[in-house]
Parts: sequence; C-alpha cells; structure tokens
Amino acid sequence: MASPDLPPRADGDSSILTKVLAVLLLVVAAALVFTVVKLRRQQPEIVYESRPVTMPAGDLGADEKSTIAVFKMVSPSVVHITNIAQMRNVITASVDDVPQGTGSGFIWDDAGHIVTNYHVIEGATSTEVTLADGTTYEGKIVGTARDKDVAVIKIDAPPSKLAKIMIGTSGDLQVGQKVLAIGNPFGLDQTLTTGVISGLGREITSKSQRKIYDVIQTDAPINPGNSGGPLLDGQGRLIGINTAIYSPSGASAGIGFAVPVDTVNLVVPQILNLKGEVRPVLGVNILSDGEMRQIGVIGVGIRNITRGGPADRAGLTGLVQGAQGLELGDVITKIDGNPVAKTADLFRVLDRRRIGDTVELEVVRGGSRRTVKLTLEVAR
Repeated sequence: MASPDLPPRADGDSSILTKVLAVLLLVVAAALVFTVVKLRRQQPEIVYESRPVTMPAGDLGADEKSTIAVFKMVSPSVVHITNIAQMRNVITASVDDVPQGTGSGFIWDDAGHIVTNYHVIEGATSTEVTLADGTTYEGKIVGTARDKDVAVIKIDAPPSKLAKIMIGTSGDLQVGQKVLAIGNPFGLDQTLTTGVISGLGREITSKSQRKIYDVIQTDAPINPGNSGGPLLDGQGRLIGINTAIYSPSGASAGIGFAVPVDTVNLVVPQILNLKGEVRPVLGVNILSDGEMRQIGVIGVGIRNITRGGPADRAGLTGLVQGAQGLELGDVITKIDGNPVAKTADLFRVLDRRRIGDTVELEVVRGGSRRTVKLTLEVAR
C-alpha cells in the first residue's frame, strides 16, 4: 500500500524550535549561576587573625639572665662622647664649634669625672657628654695620659645622675673568660656585645708611639664608636677600656684590644691629682734599640740628661765627647731588679709606677757597675 504524502516542513518551524532551545539554555544557565551565587553566600567568610604565641618551654637560661642583669646594671654608667673642635668658617670668618667624631666613656665617680680614651678627645676644645637617660652636658678635659691612651673629662651633673662603674682587676684574667662590651658603635647608643678573652699580654702602640703593655685581646665585637667604653667581666666589673681593633676594613673582625683596668686605676688618680698630661719620667732621652745593636751593647743607653731632672740629680751621664767621637755614658741594665736588655724592658716596669715612686737602676759605664735610686717626676 502506498504511504500517504506528508506535507512539506516549513522553514519557520525550524527557526521557532531553535529559539525555544536557546531560551531554555539561557534559563538553565541562569539557574546554575543563581545556585552558585546562593551557595557562595551561604559559605562562611574566612577571616585571618594573628597566630597564637607559642608558650616558652621554660624560663630564660642562666647565662641570658646574667647578661641581661649586667647590662641593666652597668648601662647607666656608660656615656656617649662627642669631640668638639673650634674651626674658622672660611666664608664668614667666624669661629664655629664643629663635631669631629664620637666615642664612648664611663662614669668614674660621683664628682662627674668621665674616663675615656685619649684618642676619643684628641684635638678637642670641648666635649659633649650624653648620659644614658639622654641628657647632655658640656665636658671639660681634666687631663690625659697619651702613653696609655687614657683621658679624663668632667661634667657638672647632679650626683643622682652619676652611676659610677664598679672596678675590677685585670691581674687574674684568663683566656676563655666571658666578657661584655658596652658602647656607642656608629653612634648607636647603649649597644651590648659579648665574647671571651682571646689573648692576654698583648702590646699596642699609643698615640705618643709608646707601647701599651699587658693589653687584653677579645673577640667581643668592637667597632668605631666603642672606643673609650668599658670592657666588663661576667659580674659587670670594669676590666679594661675598649681601645682598638685589628681590621683591614675598619669594622670589627673579631680582634679587639682593651687597656687593662689595673693600668687605668693607676693612671686616673694621677690625672685627677695633677690635672694635666701625666707621664712619669726618669729625666733621660735614650738611644734606640737599633743604635744599641749597632754598637753591640746590651741594655738601654742614655743619649742625654734633662737638666735638673731625676737622672741629673742622681748623677747619671749621657753620651760624652771622647777622643774618637761620642762615647757611651751610662747604660741601664736593670730596673728594680728586673733585667733591661731593650727599651721595652725598661718601659714595662715604668708603666707600673706612679709619679713620685722611687725606682732603683743598675747602670754600667766603662766596665764599672753601680746602683742609683731616683724619684719619678711628671714630664716637663
């Protein structure tokens, strides 16, 4: 049987179907978007907060407590020193006070005396001293000991602000002993560094080109600005003045030096009593070690005598004119029983003596040996 003929499909029907499908897809997409948005709104918003502090397992260690206690105790005794020099202004021709540099120091007594390095105040016409509480006072230079790189300045501050430092001794120090340094490196006030004594009995050269003996070597970081500040033992007692560093770069390289407190405690009272440059002398000018080696003589030869000085009064003689030219006078071979083979041997003993002390010299001249006593005087 033949199939019935179907009517032809109009193009319009296809277009209507496409539109219906498109509308349905849009409705479904809108429903999905609505659902996602609704779900997101229903989720709680995440808020980030500071993390809770982890409670310590225990208290601070004994060594930490000790270091903190020493800093709190000693830091009020440490001061910041600014070197002030007068310079003429080339434009206005006026004389102005100009800061030259800074360093550290510490309070010696309740009279306002501050101890520091000589090189910290070298060339200064005045100084500014800033205490730990931030108050600043004018510092007047009382006196110096260039041979030991020590200086004393004075401020007029109320005794209530003057926390004098505790004094220890450098005679019983041991390599490996803990030390602390407080100062103002690079102008950063009240800076604490720690380390150990890494060497004893070192020698450094002072500004006067004299050797400073029995110097303490430490690995506690010492930088520019630490000079003049205290080196402390574990109990917070002064055992030295931080003086120099060994560093090609100018910053700490783990080798610092401090003038021992026994030297400081010997020199400071002399500065306070004499109020000027302190340098105990025999009243002689000596020949160099090289000159003595050239003539093959062991000891310290006297070049000339200061007229009216201790050596002059004791009858010592320097170089004399002989038939063949200048001849040796007296040669010092012992001081207070200690053998003297070179200048360092002589100065090492003199550095432990005060102005006014009597020393005994053994001298040789022309094969004749004798002993003389003389009293040390301040350099003229």
